Amino acid sequence: MPALPPAREPGRYRIALVCLGNICRSPTAHVVLESRLADAGLADRVEVASSGTGGWHVGNPMDPRAAATLTTAGYDPSRHRARQYDATWPEAYDLVLVMDEANLADVGGRTDRVGMFRDLDPVDPGGAVPDPYYGGDDGFEEVLAMVERTSDAIVAALPSALERPG
Repeated sequence: MPALPPAREPGRYRIALVCLGNICRSPTAHVVLESRLADAGLADRVEVASSGTGGWHVGNPMDPRAAATLTTAGYDPSRHRARQYDATWPEAYDLVLVMDEANLADVGGRTDRVGMFRDLDPVDPGGAVPDPYYGGDDGFEEVLAMVERTSDAIVAALPSALERPG
């Protein structure tokens, strides 16, 4: 797994997760990653945000199918409200992770602090997180499985990134 970029502020880390509408993939990753950070005792040191490159859903809750998948798995998706990506995020966050190649193009492309979420997937690195919006419930379950294992890998890599000066 590639190393995470160093924290801009030692001891604090900010991660932004980005998809198209901020109602399926990035909020699923947001909820899971925050849960994993809390379990690891890192929630007070790592901030997570999510957004969509499009503004169609701003202010809306998560897609009901994504929320149901999270709830069934024991997560709480109720606080999520969609927001739109801000072009200042690559400078404000330590790491911006997008869900697919179109999202990557929309945020200005790959840099040392911007990449694909699944670059950090320990099972199948480098691919896109497929958009489950137009499919069935199994697509949301597939996304959750990818997000859980990738979130675990991110949490495992964070302690060294938190301490390296950036």
